[in-house]
Amino acid sequence: MFVVERLRDMIIAGDLAAGARISERMVTEKLNVTRTPLREALKILEAEGLVRIVPNRGAEVVMLSLAEVEAAIEVLVGLESVAAELACLRGTEAEFAAIEERHRGMVAHQQAGDLMGYFHLNQEIHQLIVDCAHNEALSRVYRTESARIRRYRFAGNRLAERWKRAIVEHEQMLDALQHREGAVLREILRSHHMNGWRVTREILAATTGPDS
Repeated sequence: MFVVERLRDMIIAGDLAAGARISERMVTEKLNVTRTPLREALKILEAEGLVRIVPNRGAEVVMLSLAEVEAAIEVLVGLESVAAELACLRGTEAEFAAIEERHRGMVAHQQAGDLMGYFHLNQEIHQLIVDCAHNEALSRVYRTESARIRRYRFAGNRLAERWKRAIVEHEQMLDALQHREGAVLREILRSHHMNGWRVTREILAATTGPDS
């Protein structure tokens, strides 16, 4: 699990660039592990859509076009829109308290300038809100689609102003959830995703070109 988490973070942070071949030698030396756990980790990341294993060539980081990322964002917005009202109807106080706890941790990471720590809790909060809908199919599809574009969502938070604004939006989400205002939560989530994607798209377009 350690290898999976470290390798995933390297991909998310861009230490392993999209489209790049993953050097087993480099990674095993960096993480001080053997090739066996590394190859098992690569299989897990392939299932998540972050890595592609090519016969006779090894593994490479999957590269998505802007259009593919935008399509995935649209799916996530739709899934969260469905989940929002169900979460407010079906979620328990204990589940809401767990989300609030993670929110406090996320804010602490943001104040400490720990972008990766912040991002992990950010993604966990979104998944937990969907899980509050108590619909296994919804949670499963959301988890799968979210994993595929994790590194693209991470990119948007590199801009300090977006990072601070995202914290405010998360506070609004938490308030709507705790007051069980499903329609309000739905619109906050939609706006949150669109605001994040607007920033991310500009960053990605500047580095890869608008048609990549």
